[in-house]
Amino acid sequence: MSKLRPFPLLQRVLVALGLLLMVAGCSTTTPPDQVLSVPAPPQKYAAIVVDVRTGKQMFEVNSTAQRYPASLTKMMTLYLLFEAMESGRVTKETQISVSDHAASQPPTKMRFRRGETIDVDSAIRAIVVKSANDVAVAVGEYLGGSEDQFAAMMTSKARSLGMTSTTFRNASGLPDDGQMTTARDMAVLGMALRQRFPQHFHYFSESDFMFRGRLVRGHNDMLGRVRGVDGIKTGYIRASGFNIVTSYNADGRQLIVVVMGADSARQRNDHVEALIQRSLSPTTADSKTRLMFAEQQ
Repeated sequence: MSKLRPFPLLQRVLVALGLLLMVAGCSTTTPPDQVLSVPAPPQKYAAIVVDVRTGKQMFEVNSTAQRYPASLTKMMTLYLLFEAMESGRVTKETQISVSDHAASQPPTKMRFRRGETIDVDSAIRAIVVKSANDVAVAVGEYLGGSEDQFAAMMTSKARSLGMTSTTFRNASGLPDDGQMTTARDMAVLGMALRQRFPQHFHYFSESDFMFRGRLVRGHNDMLGRVRGVDGIKTGYIRASGFNIVTSYNADGRQLIVVVMGADSARQRNDHVEALIQRSLSPTTADSKTRLMFAEQQ
């Protein structure tokens, strides 16, 4: 009896199908790397995303590296002002006088003259929306006696909050070689502001305010751009690049996103949006991410 002959064509088809199935199986268990465009040079870039409810770190790059905070500094100025309000030391109606030193600060500012005053409620809005350096310094002098003494209070408060790598030298964030922080520490401060002062956190969602009959507009373009973003602060000096701390709160998810060192505000905001989307997506949040820095693009 003759033996049955194999069917070479059928065997080749079956082998090919088997290989396709193996590849498909691998692709479902090992997703491809995610490529994330970073709008900053690596020596300036730092970022972190934290799930506020769980404390889980969703993303981080250089999050403990020393960076200049720029106007993110004003978050701590406001933290101490909110504490003073809570203790009864000041009210929203308290008038804060502007000194020569405060009035002489470079822009961005409200352009107060020496001896003029601003109420606490308007001062908060000027610091959040306008990032006014003159007002931040006036607040620091009012609470600390001098800006130097206030900076020491800021640093002490940072340590008590667990911001282990932050040193403040002024109330505004204007350039000072000794004023340093980290993305991690800024995330800690952002979360502390929401948790400690929920009754005041609404200030950080304001994009403009009226002062002396004039509409003062802000420049935190993340507000209104991404649903769920409700604050909190931007910052820029030449040495730092474009910084931001962003709060996201929607659909039962709370995130704090910190990005430091971007080449432009627009690119920084694009990057924050990408990090929020990545952190909310179950298919990408835990995948391996390959970074492409600005100088590599």
